[in-house]
Amino acid sequence: MKTAIQIGGPGSGDPAVWRAAVAFACEAEKLGVDSAWSAEAWGQDAVAPLAFLAARTSRMKLGTGILQISARAPSMTAMTALTLATLSEDRFLLGLGASGPQVVEGLHGVAFAHPLARLRETVEIVRMAFRGEKLVYSGRHVVLPRPGGEGKALRLAHPPNPAIPIYLATLGPPGLELTGELADGWLGTSFMPEHADVFFSHIARGTALRGRRLSELDLQVGGGVEFGSDVERMVRSRKPQLAFTLGAMGSRRHNFYNAAYRRAGFEDAAREVQRLWLEGKRDEAAQRVPDELVLKTNLLGTEDMICERIRRYREAGVTTLRLAPAGKTLAERLDVLGRAIELVRRECGGQEHAPRRERQRAERPSR
Repeated sequence: MKTAIQIGGPGSGDPAVWRAAVAFACEAEKLGVDSAWSAEAWGQDAVAPLAFLAARTSRMKLGTGILQISARAPSMTAMTALTLATLSEDRFLLGLGASGPQVVEGLHGVAFAHPLARLRETVEIVRMAFRGEKLVYSGRHVVLPRPGGEGKALRLAHPPNPAIPIYLATLGPPGLELTGELADGWLGTSFMPEHADVFFSHIARGTALRGRRLSELDLQVGGGVEFGSDVERMVRSRKPQLAFTLGAMGSRRHNFYNAAYRRAGFEDAAREVQRLWLEGKRDEAAQRVPDELVLKTNLLGTEDMICERIRRYREAGVTTLRLAPAGKTLAERLDVLGRAIELVRRECGGQEHAPRRERQRAERPSR
């Protein structure tokens, strides 16, 4: 099993925060992290940080986690990916996602309707560009060249590079199936290895459409990592963030994170937390988050407890474990990250894609 980290996010952009993120990423590479992913929400974009890191690192992969498809034309997404692949000497991974209606319609002024159709068209056009083909495409949302004008079919001047992997960040069953059909990897959230089938069965159904198997995809998920014996404190400190995810990461109608937790068996709690959050009762919402939900979505506790969580992820079929180490200082975070990486190596025995019974069960598409 490989390891990954993430940088950036909604509140990123402060120069001091950026310097710390760069230092963390560079030291993480020395510790053996396999990939770093740059987040994009409504703060720092996902592209510029990776270009900077490409010059500061030499080994680890650099991925967008994710580029919002509504913020860019598919051709520009392809140009950006090809450029980052060149700058990083083919260490770039293209992560794409539909985002949500509040960001898409509120920030970008684009209709959120039919997000999966838009995602499919984006991937298909980007693949064409990667192969060096002329961009002639007739979709529901994108038509190239634009009809009735002076446009002509163009081929990007950049040399082809069809080997750039494409990852999709999806949560609902149709999106997961699309991931299995079109992508090289999955960037997962709201994931609990005990309920892996909620996600993997749908991805497997998509892979079957293309004559592939689930084991051919890189399945990346993870959570916070913190060592210690005061598990109650660790759980309590993470409840506000989970309440934010359940209540604020989307509209009342469309909260894909909330829906994923409901499908995993937390129906009542997920709905109640969302209701309290939307009513402005944020402290009550955090208190209503079940301890079990925090423990199953993170790696918390003693070394033995964290080893057990790593085994759970490995046995579920996860191939890349994304680690968010706790710590108030850079040194503390790196210490936690280093310990976690060593435990991953120990528990996985250096086997990145070892077959597991849990994974084989997930290979069977849902009916």
